[in-house]
Amino acid sequence: MSRQARTVKPTDDGRVNGLDVDALQQVIGEIEQDSARGIVEFRVKSAWKGQTRCEATVESYTIGGETVKRDFKIAVDEPFELLGENTAANPQELLMTALNACVTVGYVAGASVRGITLEKLEIETAGALDLRGFLGIDETVRPGYEKIRYVVRIKGDGTPEQFDEIHRTVIKTSPNYFNVSRPVEIDAELVLEG
Repeated sequence: MSRQARTVKPTDDGRVNGLDVDALQQVIGEIEQDSARGIVEFRVKSAWKGQTRCEATVESYTIGGETVKRDFKIAVDEPFELLGENTAANPQELLMTALNACVTVGYVAGASVRGITLEKLEIETAGALDLRGFLGIDETVRPGYEKIRYVVRIKGDGTPEQFDEIHRTVIKTSPNYFNVSRPVEIDAELVLEG
């Protein structure tokens, strides 16, 4: 969508759905002027904490060549039935959480730049996988998902056509929708420490 096509009815402080639409449009304009400003690199370091637990640490990310400090910790564990202590969400739940969070941002941004006020936005995601693949019991069984399903429940002052356009745009532009729905090259390196 071109910048000129946006029609926005912001609140008095320039926000729609809590999102600063002017700031969003400024970021879009800066990236349109200099594509290098749109290159973002995220990093996460995970450390084993015993049994099936690990802790992911987010210390910084890079945007437009500049490093921005951050300080977040994310606990990960498996449920009792999968030999964990059930102290945190497991990797599959975090994968779905990351997908949901990413598409949520897309729906909120899409509605906000169109001046649509949202009353409700919920995304429910599910997928089944066969542990025979993960456990190496059957080589013909995929260790991951065949299909992930999600349902978006959205309510606001937009038209059905506007919400359908936002939905199609999110599917086309969401980074995590892309990452989950298409193969992404992964470069895995093993370092043995003495």
